[in-house]
Amino acid sequence: MEKTIDEKKQGNSLVMEPKAENTRKLFIESFGCAMNFSDSEIVASILSKEGFNTTQKLEEADLVLVNTCSIRDKAEQTVRKRLEKYNAVKRINPGMKVGVLGCMAERLKSKFLEEEKIVDMVVGPDAYKDLPNLVSEIEEGRSAMNVLLSKEETYGDISPVRLQSNGVSAFVSITRGCDNMCTFCVVPFTRGRERSRDPQSILEEVNDLANKGFKEITLLGQNVDSYLWYGGGLKKDFKNATEIQKATATDFSQLLKLVAEAHPKMRIRFSTSNPQDMTLDVIKMVAKYPNICNYIHLPVQSGSNRILKAMNRLHTREEYFELIRNIREMIPNCGISQDMITGFPTETEEDHQDTLSLMEKVVYDFGYMYAYSERPGTMAERKLVDDVPHEVKKRRLQEIVDLQQKHSKQRTKRFLGEITEVLIERESKKSDKHWSGRNSQNTVVVFDKEDYKIGDFVNVKINDCTSATLIGEPVGYSDNN
Repeated sequence: MEKTIDEKKQGNSLVMEPKAENTRKLFIESFGCAMNFSDSEIVASILSKEGFNTTQKLEEADLVLVNTCSIRDKAEQTVRKRLEKYNAVKRINPGMKVGVLGCMAERLKSKFLEEEKIVDMVVGPDAYKDLPNLVSEIEEGRSAMNVLLSKEETYGDISPVRLQSNGVSAFVSITRGCDNMCTFCVVPFTRGRERSRDPQSILEEVNDLANKGFKEITLLGQNVDSYLWYGGGLKKDFKNATEIQKATATDFSQLLKLVAEAHPKMRIRFSTSNPQDMTLDVIKMVAKYPNICNYIHLPVQSGSNRILKAMNRLHTREEYFELIRNIREMIPNCGISQDMITGFPTETEEDHQDTLSLMEKVVYDFGYMYAYSERPGTMAERKLVDDVPHEVKKRRLQEIVDLQQKHSKQRTKRFLGEITEVLIERESKKSDKHWSGRNSQNTVVVFDKEDYKIGDFVNVKINDCTSATLIGEPVGYSDNN
């Protein structure tokens, strides 16, 4: 699975506006990718109708849920530490129930419930609508589990609550599951086959967010470029669709057009893209509509054709360069970021040098870089030996990180002396006298607060930069307000 939230980020305990009639308390914590954070909003919405308000105080919770990530071993270890903490609290508050949601739930169902007995409930990513029944089961003293994967479920009929929201930016899920079967990735096994959500329900959710004052949305999916709505069903079954279904189908470029035209002053982002599925039509839409951000997260994973083939990435190094060339030509000021895995089985020093040379040619704005972590159940775990020594992985990863930091500084420097539009999202982490927001290219910008407020679009002149942040002075509101 491609990453959209830095995996180093700890889980967030999430909270929504309480309902006076609700008497039970839910503590929900999310780890991993943006899909998990989005799913937690769906879970909170379902459980709010069952009498649960969310809380940030673990000790007062009646129900504790952790939405988990299986993408890397480190992510699973982090979740296990949290489960230890929950169970320590549970010894003091024996009435508290603990449940595991998401990818780890699907992967380690029997281990959690039967062998280790560390949770009361295990719920897979496609079974959240069954939560009312499952909660009833555990409240009667029985353990409960539903990890069935669905061919239809998109949660398009559920209006997510916005947990711990800044009221400015929101995720809108457009697809679930993935068909790509990259050999390193566990997602197709934990989230199932790919299916897309009805564009009308997406538009309705975006309209609702606009009415509530949100200024930016991120269209979200494991692989947004392969979005395809033809009346419902799996993407792989599109070949069996009727002629009318095929003629009236909506692909990702058309969905971008629908959303961009519906709300011309709302910023639109999307994540995550896959090189093998991104079309020129998508790039043209980004170039055409000023409210679609000039930023594309385009994971490559390796610069070596041999390793790409072993990963079952259905693109070559050369095809990736062609895609980058088209992006740079059509959207000259586009920010581009990467995902990179180093130390994949059989990776040689030559393969590693291919990755570094690819980075030198592309010059990414930023990236998410990892040493390979073997995941149980994947094709790589079944067919390949994890044969690159830890120390070699560590050294190669450091070389990739060092090169990316150098390139990130190059890319931020291009804004020096320029005026860039920033959407204010929050107070700066380092100073209560400064606002923090992002520009269209997804680069963080920090500037003096003056009389501006969260949610304002502000033009900022950039005077200084680090490899990750632009520092500037506000010069007035932009036309987007």
